Amino acid sequence: MRWRRSLGRTALGLTLVSLPEKPGSQGIPGKLLKRKGASVYVYEFSRPEFRGDCKHERRYAKKPFHADVLRDNMDQSGVLLWVKAEPFIVGALQIPPPSKFSLHYLRKISTYVRTRTIEGGYPRLSWSTWRHIACGKLQLAKDLAWLYFEMFDSLAMKTPEERLEWSEILSNCMSEDEVEKQRNQLSVDTLQFLLFLHIQQLNKVSLRTSLIGEEWPSPRHRSQSPDLTEKSSCHNKNWNDYSHQAFVCDHLSDLLELLLDPEQLTASFHSTHSSLVSREAVVALSFLIEGTVSGARKIYPLYELALWQPLHAETGFSKTSKTFSFYKLEAWLRTCLTGNPFGTSACLKSGKKLAWAHQVEGTTKRAKIACNTHVAPRMHRMVVMSQVYKQTLAKSSDTLVGAHVKIHRCNESFIYLLSPLRSVTIEKCRNSTFVLGPIQTALHLHSCDNVKVIAVCHRLSISSTTGCIFHILTPTRPLILSGNQRVTFAPFHTHYPMLEDHMARTGLATVPNYWDNPMIVCRENSSPSVFRLLPPCEFYVFIIPFEMEGDTTEIPGGLPSAYQKALSQREKKIQVWQKTVKEARLTKDQRKQFQVLVENKFYEWLINTGHRQQLDSLVPPAAGSKQAAG
Repeated sequence: MRWRRSLGRTALGLTLVSLPEKPGSQGIPGKLLKRKGASVYVYEFSRPEFRGDCKHERRYAKKPFHADVLRDNMDQSGVLLWVKAEPFIVGALQIPPPSKFSLHYLRKISTYVRTRTIEGGYPRLSWSTWRHIACGKLQLAKDLAWLYFEMFDSLAMKTPEERLEWSEILSNCMSEDEVEKQRNQLSVDTLQFLLFLHIQQLNKVSLRTSLIGEEWPSPRHRSQSPDLTEKSSCHNKNWNDYSHQAFVCDHLSDLLELLLDPEQLTASFHSTHSSLVSREAVVALSFLIEGTVSGARKIYPLYELALWQPLHAETGFSKTSKTFSFYKLEAWLRTCLTGNPFGTSACLKSGKKLAWAHQVEGTTKRAKIACNTHVAPRMHRMVVMSQVYKQTLAKSSDTLVGAHVKIHRCNESFIYLLSPLRSVTIEKCRNSTFVLGPIQTALHLHSCDNVKVIAVCHRLSISSTTGCIFHILTPTRPLILSGNQRVTFAPFHTHYPMLEDHMARTGLATVPNYWDNPMIVCRENSSPSVFRLLPPCEFYVFIIPFEMEGDTTEIPGGLPSAYQKALSQREKKIQVWQKTVKEARLTKDQRKQFQVLVENKFYEWLINTGHRQQLDSLVPPAAGSKQAAG
């Protein structure tokens, strides 16, 4: 089918494509309309892959890429690069970074580790060397040094079996010294870790712009990210792909200089016109940047595109020295960087809209849920839901598997997402309960009130929450960031049939479990009174009211003894009550009167506790408003 010629930039029409030869000789289906110089043509495609003027605004069409396009077709079109979302969604801690993570100190670390190759400084940075640098030179607490090291390590591509093996090793340690001995066996990629430390500046708030290179707000940097409600939902920079792109573009020179060998820098740690960038540095930069080519479905790491033969002149790669020209490489990166086609903005603009939740009669708010899983490759999947109001939403779906999930502005609802997830962010929600499948990386809550969260997750972090309860199973210490009040932690207390299978797929084990040992990260929360552990007398198990296939029939790992004892004592009271009723020898009429009395008291209790709404919301919607599949 031939696409219509566009009258505007946002519809598909004319596209500028850089080609090594005249397009007609490349066998590209389409029509040459106008020549622009020696190597740039205005070309109308009969089967285009982009919308808009690719020189100014590159966007992916809604149709997926063609899977049969091979790498040797890369010479048929230009290269597109974008900033990866996951390092910012999962890897950037939602607090201002330590002052010693400034570029000045990171440059000193970069130079220092290269002199400590034997001690485990370069090209792999060992935990013992990082502990020495962080605690001895940067004056960080040991727990904070381990937090950043472990956060980065959790982003590494590891199999579930490798993650479970590490959990087993830690669970067999009998003392802190044994744990430390095992940690000393760990190492991470040095250059990528330096980039990871630098992107912590994403959430830095400072007027001293000279330290981090930020500018005052301008139209160019103003958030353009759309929301499901046509307002900005990306108050959290971690989910704002425009912020990711602006950060990398504004700090690109700094990022490249951080990766340079010391001899390529001046005494003040700056590059020169003759500075050369190693292949290893470009491989490290692939931690933040990836890309593709027109017509190809495959996503390539940055270094593969930079090393592609036809681009050597643009990227400044020399086959003789096996290095890149600093300034040519930087110029090529700036030219090719564009918006993330799998980011939050693209998901909200052109993602598939899901009808998982029906509109509640009498309300003006409509639940809106979007995903990109129909076009996004693995590790790029997103699901964003907003304004679920007074409903029970339950899903166990392939759409959710391995996805980054954002839940925004939900109120008085019960949400069950019973699939293995990559990460979950819950923001600005009120008076709701969230039951989540195992989360492979991070679960973060921000600006939530009176919310209950039940989850198995690798890491939990919370900021600006009030009166929230967390029933969790986690192998890392929960992070209490800034602005929290009346936080309650409790043991994980539910199960569903596929839970243990989902835990195995995400590499999460039942031990170690640090649900009761939170880490207060921010100084303003230094008082232990900011949180409490749920008293056993207030503890009840949670029943997931849905039938599923699977083998899990009990809470993984069981309950702590104090909580199990409280349940047993409550069960004994019920048995005593039942025995008392039985021995009362009531007449038939008395039993009826007694039954009515008990039911009335129970109904009263349901209303007073708010559980009546939960039960009512479990009633399936009418036939005309059934929740959609997917």
